[in-house]
Amino acid sequence: MNYRHIFHAGNFADVFKHALLALMVEYLTRKEKPFFVLDTHAGLGAYDLDSDEARRTAEADAGIGRVLAAESPPAELMPYLAIVRAMAAAGPGRRYPGSPRVARALMRPQDRLVAVELHPDDAAVLKAEFGRDRQVKVVHLDGYTALKAYVPPKERRGLVLVDPPFEKTDEFATLVDSVAEAYRKWPTGTYALWYPLKGGGQVPAFHGALANADLGDVLAVELTVALPGPDNRLSGTGLAVVNPPWLLQDQAQSLLPWLAQNLSGGKAGTWRVEWLSKKPG
Repeated sequence: MNYRHIFHAGNFADVFKHALLALMVEYLTRKEKPFFVLDTHAGLGAYDLDSDEARRTAEADAGIGRVLAAESPPAELMPYLAIVRAMAAAGPGRRYPGSPRVARALMRPQDRLVAVELHPDDAAVLKAEFGRDRQVKVVHLDGYTALKAYVPPKERRGLVLVDPPFEKTDEFATLVDSVAEAYRKWPTGTYALWYPLKGGGQVPAFHGALANADLGDVLAVELTVALPGPDNRLSGTGLAVVNPPWLLQDQAQSLLPWLAQNLSGGKAGTWRVEWLSKKPG
């Protein structure tokens, strides 16, 4: 529970994750029926990119900073960029939307969000961020415990974002087991699982476990901005999506080349979109 996302807010992994999240939530708005969003590792909700913590790493400069300075962003980036720009225009400083704010910006009056955070200080800030918003429930709880408690929701439609800090050595296994259990209870939900790309080589086993977990359609979307190094630093980012929206594959294939070019500084960016499993028929 030592992880604090404020040190990494707005970095290339956030841009990737939040741009895809915006596309998935926007897709849910295409039908009138209400939907549910569960964010299991919600963080602060919003971040001050001029804070001492954020400036200590300055990761946002090579993330959202590069995106905002780049020319001709693709249409698939527009839902996310609109949220970023609206938040920046709403007050002083450089406020950046975390995943709960991205989801909330796209929700309609009939939709609801449960935002979960385990770190006590961050959970308190998250509660203050949403104040008396009746469509948002903020819970101070372990994210995996929340996944058991809030799935299935009363709504038949919805999205679960699982974005753990990967502080534990068994995080990949816990992620697969927890989502497989939730899927058995709510097989119609979409589950977006964030994971890091480093030099350690755990991702192929993670993909294999997802492919063998009887989860139906599972799409892996990945972006790298640097070559893996011996220091095990974050060189890329991925999202495994169970029950992805049917547009997501095409949208990712249009979005990722632009992100790879601009977030890598025009150097070593790569991307891929691959089905890990697919329902027959």
